[in-house]
Amino acid sequence: MLRSLWSWGLWALLLSLAVPLSAAHRWGLKEGTPDLVSAGQLAFGPDGVLFVGDSKGAAVFAIDTGDVGPAGEVHARSLDDLAAALGQLPGLTGPIAVNDLAVNPLSGQIYLSLASGPERKPAIARIDQSQKLALLDLSKVPFLKATLPNPPEDKVTGEGPRARNRRDETVTDLAYAGGKLLVAGVTAGVAPSTIREIAFPFADQATGTVVEIYHGAHGRMEDNATVRTMVAMNIDGVPSLLAGFTCTPLVRFPIAGLGKQEKSRGTTVAELGNRNMPLDLIAYRKGGEDYLLMSNNNRGVMKISTREIGREQGIVAPVSSEKLTEGQAFEAVAGLAGTVQLDRLDEGRAVVIRQQEGKLRLETVALP
Repeated sequence: MLRSLWSWGLWALLLSLAVPLSAAHRWGLKEGTPDLVSAGQLAFGPDGVLFVGDSKGAAVFAIDTGDVGPAGEVHARSLDDLAAALGQLPGLTGPIAVNDLAVNPLSGQIYLSLASGPERKPAIARIDQSQKLALLDLSKVPFLKATLPNPPEDKVTGEGPRARNRRDETVTDLAYAGGKLLVAGVTAGVAPSTIREIAFPFADQATGTVVEIYHGAHGRMEDNATVRTMVAMNIDGVPSLLAGFTCTPLVRFPIAGLGKQEKSRGTTVAELGNRNMPLDLIAYRKGGEDYLLMSNNNRGVMKISTREIGREQGIVAPVSSEKLTEGQAFEAVAGLAGTVQLDRLDEGRAVVIRQQEGKLRLETVALP
């Protein structure tokens, strides 16, 4: 049976029963101003600590939000034009990009990482239970910083549609599990696809493991495919990471092997269609079954079955261009078309950001 490593209810309960110390005192955070160069991927840790990925600065930050609940009743929230609402906040200038969304399980408040103005200045916004928007004041806040060694050079390489700055992929996703922050992204070098493991509180630089997968759509082993989104799960009693890669294999890794060896080979449990990039991934339980919900840039939102996802044998042979998909069964969720970000709000609902008619819409939806 598959369950989240920290199920939503258990996670909130354990944290609410903790000794009433601030996150700063409990985890050794030091007051100051985080030198964020960019604000990308988000994940919550213990005691309202928000982890923020900074690809441009090649670092991750742990920031004390002071947001420890209690949540009480968690209210649905909806904003028809999220960018316009954010544009009303003092200090933000257009264009405003929303890079990630995370819900604090202690309070039900919604956090957004932003890039503002032509300089793409980083910021963090919060939406409270009354739907009030505000910027998180980062001028004097308890925080810790972990530097990510060997990041890609900060320059555009390639030509035409392949031109990109791989520095922007230094951090592609974050997951907190078992007292450790897992950081997916790329490094400089010939085998760039990496998952780093950082014990929390941060004590030193992150150790990294090159991840290798069998990519059925390409018919070969790869150590350069990029993890785009991931979720920590307990699969058949084994703490594991499920990672969605570009073009679009879903791969299982035992967490115990990450950070303890130079290269970790994952088990490909699904091929979900090529010419596609996964954007976000959550796990949930409904009707006595466990599911994954994945948003994609070209293939919409998928509700993915987890039946037999812990099987030893994965995909090890090419998947034909006629077949396209193999492994875990899934279905398209047409009602969530345009979803670019999502996170669980509670046991039965999610918060999503959808691209619709040229606008970003934030809404609360029932988990399908």
